[in-house]
Amino acid sequence: MRKARPFLKRSIITSSAIVLAAALVSVALTVTATPSQAATCNGYVALTFDDGPNSNTYTLLNTLKAAGARATLFNIGQNVKNNAALAKAEKDAGMWIGNHSWSHQHMTSMGAAQMSSDLSQTQQAIQQATGTAPTIFRPPYGETNGTLQQAASALGLRTVTWDVDSRDWAGASTAAIVQAASQLQAGQIILMHDQYQTTIQAIGQIVSGLSNRGLCPGMISKSTGRAVAPDAG
Repeated sequence: MRKARPFLKRSIITSSAIVLAAALVSVALTVTATPSQAATCNGYVALTFDDGPNSNTYTLLNTLKAAGARATLFNIGQNVKNNAALAKAEKDAGMWIGNHSWSHQHMTSMGAAQMSSDLSQTQQAIQQATGTAPTIFRPPYGETNGTLQQAASALGLRTVTWDVDSRDWAGASTAAIVQAASQLQAGQIILMHDQYQTTIQAIGQIVSGLSNRGLCPGMISKSTGRAVAPDAG
């Protein structure tokens, strides 16, 4: 019996060490959770990026992944046709893809038939590249009218603009872009572009700032045009 006691003591110590190690691993996993995973989502906003896909798209996708965020990418049809692999990479990364016209013209100056052709051509290019046709449309420059909205609706597209303009297209600094995003409220949409390094550098800070306010990146609802919780896809 006396010889069994040291063995029992060692077994207790070993078991305690295993429990302690497991607890430390659990803590480590909690600490390393991404902002959007760790946040309590009291509301959702939509991070949107226009004019892709382009040479910065992979960097954008990697940065969003590192931040634990998904976004809506409004793609230009001819860019998708010329960079089909990039468009597919966007879809594979879990991003939502919207129609942003074929070549970013001032569409309100077009006739109804030309509008329909432009949007339809873009729909086809995106579907061929990704396997899914968009359900939302952002008009170039945010310019729209009744005729354009009717042309979009006929193709099953809801017209979506934005609530907050990051002004990255006007040369806004990373700090200014982060500040613009801090104005977002639940349900709102921010306009950004993926061809600017200042914008990509702002993403981590934007997601962290949203998390601190109980907001998370979400998708744009086709029925309301507002930011909502991501779907299961």
